Amino acid sequence: MDVHELLLKVQNKEMDLNAAEEYLKKLPYEDLGFAKLDHHRALRSGFGEVVYCAGKTTEHLVKIFQSFSERKSNVLGTRASKEQYEAVRAVLPEAVYEELSRTIYLQYHVPELEGRIAVCTGGTSDIPVAEEAARTAEFFGCYVDRIYDVGVAGIHRLLSRVETIRKANCVVAIAGMEGALAGVIAGLVDKPVIAVPTSVGYGANMQGMSALLTMINSCAEGVAVVNIDNGFGAGYMSAQINRLAIGAKEK
Repeated sequence: MDVHELLLKVQNKEMDLNAAEEYLKKLPYEDLGFAKLDHHRALRSGFGEVVYCAGKTTEHLVKIFQSFSERKSNVLGTRASKEQYEAVRAVLPEAVYEELSRTIYLQYHVPELEGRIAVCTGGTSDIPVAEEAARTAEFFGCYVDRIYDVGVAGIHRLLSRVETIRKANCVVAIAGMEGALAGVIAGLVDKPVIAVPTSVGYGANMQGMSALLTMINSCAEGVAVVNIDNGFGAGYMSAQINRLAIGAKEK
């Protein structure tokens, strides 16, 4: 529930002033002792808080999701295990888990998918990172084209999908090994490209460092690079770019 909805409830006498006051006290953030949940983020940035699940205790994670559920707020959890999901689902049956992207989410208000983002991978081993990016963008209301296994080892596969990629407001290029995909795509399109190096590769790949170095040294214009395996960061950034593009087209 956002501030506008809260005020409407008070206006329509669906909520009394005391209840509204208590709600507003928790609006900037809610202190659970072990975590401070930023319920105000959607008002500031347009996107709600996202929970990084890895490393959190099951008890803490369940309480975090319960807090968002009580407010009927959408929440996305990244890097979640199946065991963490089972614990959340035991308390919140409406929770959804996607094993490939390793995401848990509660979505009480499903956004209409707008604009267009292309998420591309060099190989099939990059798909888990790509799915994290795609799921994040979709969670925040973006239409996503998934274009997988179009790496430079068989560049004809990429060229056969160029027209679809060019329709996107933003392209996410995800690759391990030598990480050449982002630079090649940037040379073919007139949209920003977010490069995501992955830890996929043999020994000298150095857990993604070789792909990272290739991407940050790309001679193609319009390439920005996020951290190794950071599908979430790329998905979030692409959603911001997509939102700006939609706004520009509406003017």
